[in-house]
Amino acid sequence: MNSGDRCEWVQMAIKLAEPVLGALDQRQLKAIMPVEAAPGVSDRPDYMHLEALARLLCGLAPWLELGEDDTEEGRLRGRLAKLARSAIDAATDPKSPDFMNFSQGRQPLVDAAFLAQAMVRAPRELWEKLEPRVQANVVTALQATRPIPPGDSNWRLFATMVEVWLHRAGGGCNEERLLAGIRKHQAWYVGDGMYGDGPEFHWDYYNSYVIQPMLVEALDWVGEQWDEWKAFQSAAREHLTRWATVQERLVAPDGSFPVIGRSIAYRCAAFQGLAMAAWRHMLPPEMKPAQARAALTAVIRRSLGAEGTFDAQGWLRIGLSGHQPALGENYISTGSLYLCSTALLPLGLPADDPFWRDPAVATTWEQAWSGKDIPADHALKRQL
Repeated sequence: MNSGDRCEWVQMAIKLAEPVLGALDQRQLKAIMPVEAAPGVSDRPDYMHLEALARLLCGLAPWLELGEDDTEEGRLRGRLAKLARSAIDAATDPKSPDFMNFSQGRQPLVDAAFLAQAMVRAPRELWEKLEPRVQANVVTALQATRPIPPGDSNWRLFATMVEVWLHRAGGGCNEERLLAGIRKHQAWYVGDGMYGDGPEFHWDYYNSYVIQPMLVEALDWVGEQWDEWKAFQSAAREHLTRWATVQERLVAPDGSFPVIGRSIAYRCAAFQGLAMAAWRHMLPPEMKPAQARAALTAVIRRSLGAEGTFDAQGWLRIGLSGHQPALGENYISTGSLYLCSTALLPLGLPADDPFWRDPAVATTWEQAWSGKDIPADHALKRQL
């Protein structure tokens, strides 16, 4: 096992998690979490606490789901999973000083979906181990997002993911909200493993931030419930594999990647597609798991290891490589930055998985530009 890389990833997971989960465990998140947002934007405190919790857990969920064991890492997982359950209680209990906004404005739909996605990824640690009282509060909180209309964009999948989880948790299901996002994205597929963000294609990383992960995970369940969606379930998985192929080829040897599109301050969350494909063993056959590990490790180091990424108290700051506040759009704040945790999804693979066990393999960028004779890349045939 390449214990050095895994240890580095675990330490980053802890660095991201402890300020958020520790504050919630003490019911002090709203009291102590700093607010960084674009000049003139004043509404982010209404949303940023749910953003921080949901997005953090969305990335760490597969690792937490491995459960506690007698190793040092296993004990750390067990401690953080316990803190995560306490945090979910704090966020959804109306009597808690850290009770979060699930109903006012439009933003809560987004982060209720990320919380739902976290529970999809860790049903045992983040759902089954919750007390019945907390489970009931979670269902009530997610149901409170139903009056929020999703925009005709990747937002459709936020409503879909909430409904997937509510159905699984016994909270009923609004079939129209569940299926609309899937229907829309089936129509918005533009080819070669990519979806438009709405009817038009956008050059950004929303295929990683939201679209492909939520679509594939929603179809995991929908495709088993409705025969009519089985073909798209299979196609969406192929699209994720192709997107992972493209993503790995974007990574330069120093971990940098093209600064394209909005929300670039989500840092290494731009590579959730590659991370998810690695975690789910859905990489293309020509890409070794240790090759994906090399690419992701480089990106994580470059985007989260830069000086100025964290403030003196350990909270994330706006930027891509360091502190770059101008990169934050008016919907970006301290809480939203925690989507970067999704690059850590492969921590959900056990330590003896080839992703961690095998020696590092040079990335496609390194192989091609060092003069190695490698096979040509080819587009994915369009699926109807």
